[in-house]
Amino acid sequence: MSGIHLVGQVPSVLGILMLDTQFPRPLGDVGHPETFCVSTHRDVFKGVWPSKVVTSAASMRQARLVPGFQGMVRSMQMRGVQAITTSCGFLVLLQKELQAVTKLPVVTSSLLQLPALLRQEQQVGVLTISASNLNADYLRAAGVPKDRLNDVIIQGMPPAGEFVMKILGNQPTLDLAQASSEAVAAAMALKARAPDLKSLVLECTNLPPYQAAIEAATGWKIYSLKTDPRLRKVIDATLAKAAPASQEQNAPITGETK
Repeated sequence: MSGIHLVGQVPSVLGILMLDTQFPRPLGDVGHPETFCVSTHRDVFKGVWPSKVVTSAASMRQARLVPGFQGMVRSMQMRGVQAITTSCGFLVLLQKELQAVTKLPVVTSSLLQLPALLRQEQQVGVLTISASNLNADYLRAAGVPKDRLNDVIIQGMPPAGEFVMKILGNQPTLDLAQASSEAVAAAMALKARAPDLKSLVLECTNLPPYQAAIEAATGWKIYSLKTDPRLRKVIDATLAKAAPASQEQNAPITGETK
């Protein structure tokens, strides 16, 4: 885990609490350094693999992960980051515990966008790595009202497919074309079940690399950590500050040189 940043060292904008993984992380994945277009600092919780987190709510709490993640949040805050997120949407279960130890915005999951979406739409879709484990406990932790739980239509990726087997199995290789095909097929299966859907939340932080393919196939608006309002506020402010300097550097030189 990380310590305090050195004096004079420019802190990263976003802190990312990472699981201990070895699978590939293409652009769009939360772990890719260029996904958010701002600097990120990634802390890895050693020994906490995806299979330890993508599980039942009871099993996750029994694993006693809270103190370790809280320590990582405190470390991130001391490093000077402006907001904190995670590499697994199932960590929404720990949203309150992690937010409690810092004043920085903590966004554990894209699922936190569900309440706002449900205020605008009758139903919202969710594409997850494990439909069998993403139950009401996680939706309630994300702030979904009890009377709207049935309006969240959940679709899982195929359990025996390339994507799930390589991600949950924490394998060093991943067939990106096959994973994309599976993501599109899962989204189309959801569309067949709920044809009136307009929006889809990608629970799994490893699914955004296939967002464009899903959008093209479904016509839906796609939501991920990159669309979370609290993260966007920090990201957009950082990019806005960087823009004038970039424009000044690229400005044409005019006038005579003496």
